[in-house]
Amino acid sequence: MNEIRDNLIFSIRRWLSDHDFRRLLKIAKYLGRSEGASKFRLDINSIIEERLSIDDVIDLLDELDAEYSDDLINELERRLSYLKPRAVISFDGKYLLIEFNKYLGELYNELRDLIKYSKIEKRFKTLPYRYSELISKLKSLGFEVIDNTGFNTNTPLNIDVEFKGKLRDYQEEALNSWIKNHSRGVIALPTGSGKTVIAIAAIAKLKQRTLVIAYTKEQLNQWRDSILKFTNIPEYYIGLYYSKEKRLAPITLTTYQTAYRHVDKFMRYFPLLIIDEVHHLPADKFKLIATLMPSPYRMGLSATPYREDGRHVELFPLMGGIVYYKTPQELAEKGYLAQYKIVTIKVNLKPNEKKKLNELRRKYRSIVGSATFEEVLEAARQGNEKAIEALRIHNEMKLLIQKSEAKIEKVKEIIEKELSKGSKIIVFAHYVDLAERIAEEVGALLLTGNISMDKRKLILKKFRELSSGVLVVTTLGDEGLDIPDANVGILVAGTGSRRQFIQRLGRLLRPGKGKVSVLYEIVARGTSEELQSRRRKEFKLDEEFMS
Repeated sequence: MNEIRDNLIFSIRRWLSDHDFRRLLKIAKYLGRSEGASKFRLDINSIIEERLSIDDVIDLLDELDAEYSDDLINELERRLSYLKPRAVISFDGKYLLIEFNKYLGELYNELRDLIKYSKIEKRFKTLPYRYSELISKLKSLGFEVIDNTGFNTNTPLNIDVEFKGKLRDYQEEALNSWIKNHSRGVIALPTGSGKTVIAIAAIAKLKQRTLVIAYTKEQLNQWRDSILKFTNIPEYYIGLYYSKEKRLAPITLTTYQTAYRHVDKFMRYFPLLIIDEVHHLPADKFKLIATLMPSPYRMGLSATPYREDGRHVELFPLMGGIVYYKTPQELAEKGYLAQYKIVTIKVNLKPNEKKKLNELRRKYRSIVGSATFEEVLEAARQGNEKAIEALRIHNEMKLLIQKSEAKIEKVKEIIEKELSKGSKIIVFAHYVDLAERIAEEVGALLLTGNISMDKRKLILKKFRELSSGVLVVTTLGDEGLDIPDANVGILVAGTGSRRQFIQRLGRLLRPGKGKVSVLYEIVARGTSEELQSRRRKEFKLDEEFMS
């Protein structure tokens, strides 16, 4: 018996304040002074009564510079081993905090992918999106879980939801792949392929309270209309949480911006999280939405979640990886989307444009030397004046190329040829001034961000009713607008983004009898646009993207 008691003895040589001495007396008995140190013996009954874990005890001893042997830890483990392991989970507004009543030891290896120990804060923590996974893991390891978070991951809709649509074979495959992945993951399908319908079928399947996040208010209205069309869910079950209209409902629809600002109001109520245009999610502030929501079920939708900055990989842990992906060509071959062809037309810059471009190139290179664009960009972010000037010149080159007179002339030529065939044409002009000029010169309908919502609807209605005509759009047409059917697209200016390219192609792919859509891309010969053209047409995702 003496050997056991001796194993629980520890010494402290430094002076102890009255406060620290009283803290020690809650877990140990004072034995007096010996050999220049205060001697204490741990009291197992007191430790149990205080509901302290081995980690709590050792943290206190280390904080007070106590001297103890490894046998003390071993003895604590042995004496407390009969206690059922317990984990208490709380939420501090940003992190889940986990307290254990026992020293984890080897068990930490089972949990290290889910939780991290903060030596500074002396506690275990993780982000709320790991909530369900953490609880499941703890219970599988035999822990009693005391949940003080207030999160609720099972809140049924309390109505018998009926899905009134009929899924196509690939939509059924996508939904099943998502369900097999524990109702988590990203579905990547082209514009016009019915991603929203798949998500609505998922709502009907799970019958859980749902938060839908979209990029624009127009998309929220489209979501509401689609839910009402494809299910028997009553309208009062659907709430828009946006701007002045903020109503929480069993199915709540909101935008990225609003969700970011009010995520604290959503996190306790929605087991199912659906994020439309999920490629926006890795942006720093939007990512907070997914990390703070404890929703166990989550679906991301996108024409392609691929991001040129590589941050698409951040979607995997937040949403559950890519569970289903089809290219426009795959769906066109099955007849679900229109057949299409991409025609690349190269134009020569005007002599004065070429001269100006060469002058700008020389000026840019004289400033940056052999530095890469990424290095210049980073230097500019840090306030380097030369780098900032170089970026200004780089942007001037880009604008010169994208707004070339040669391009505008070619656009007018293509429009004249296609209108003579009775085509319905969308011109993607990217920049407002460029779009306005083209629309004026060809007598086209025009959509830009400067146009009011009511007028946009009238313009879209008019274009929808035309059998042949031209609509010129800026980036406004990339997302959030239900642009009517067209069979010809013209890319005048934009970025090298594959995602943007697929989105714009998708505007032309609504199926029709014998329909073959054409997407013209006008590229300035001898410029970076040639390389961008090759890259953005590569639809195959990297292996890491599908992992």
